[in-house]
Amino acid sequence: MRFDHDGETALVTASTSGLGKASATALAADGANVVLCGRDEDRLDAAIADVREEAAGDVEGVSADITDPDDIEALVDATVESFGDLDHLVCSAGGPPSGPFLDTDDDDWYDAYDLLVMSVVRAVNAAHPHLAASDAGTVTAITSTTVERPIEGLVLSNAVRRGVIGLVETLAVELAPDVRANAVLPGTFETPRIGSLVEEGVERGDYADYEAGIDAWGSGIPQERVGDPRELGDVIAFLTSERASYVNGVSLPVDGGVLLE
Repeated sequence: MRFDHDGETALVTASTSGLGKASATALAADGANVVLCGRDEDRLDAAIADVREEAAGDVEGVSADITDPDDIEALVDATVESFGDLDHLVCSAGGPPSGPFLDTDDDDWYDAYDLLVMSVVRAVNAAHPHLAASDAGTVTAITSTTVERPIEGLVLSNAVRRGVIGLVETLAVELAPDVRANAVLPGTFETPRIGSLVEEGVERGDYADYEAGIDAWGSGIPQERVGDPRELGDVIAFLTSERASYVNGVSLPVDGGVLLE
């Protein structure tokens, strides 16, 4: 199913791999002109090539660090310079370091806040004039189910990501009706990060092979499997589309039903 993003422009932050890349791929396949970003130029070039294989719209990339305010401004400017406008901002970010509360210090907390919350704040501020001028302006934040159910050993993600939800809910009111703002709460997906953890488990002898490890990660999920990143991307394509034009301020779990347990 297509959601008709033909001629629209989307900027997806932290999109060289994982759920950010899957979101960019889904939007590009649906006809949007898409700008990817990442810090590593080699990974960025590889991601652009991958996304272009499925794209119905144009795909460009900008090297940027989303914790750098100047980079975010330049990223938005480059997007508008390339395509003339900006209709959709999808805010993705890597996760902060794992660890329990007593092993974190002030710098860890400030870094996590800068990565997860301020990157969204700065991107929305830079993008807002363009989003408001669009007939289809949206902001979509990719967060985590940890905002609803904390995971042991992930105190920074558990605590700081909740600030993104409060921000999205506020934006949904303050920026309406010109711009819609929503969040998605991914559960367990077969991202490169999960893949590396499975491979480490295979090396330790925890799993017979990679497929057995992936199956183990899916146990306990009502859908009885981990998610394909593209399934999250397709949700992003829907939320940013005209078909979701009355969806505003939601925090949508995409987790196979985990939060229902």
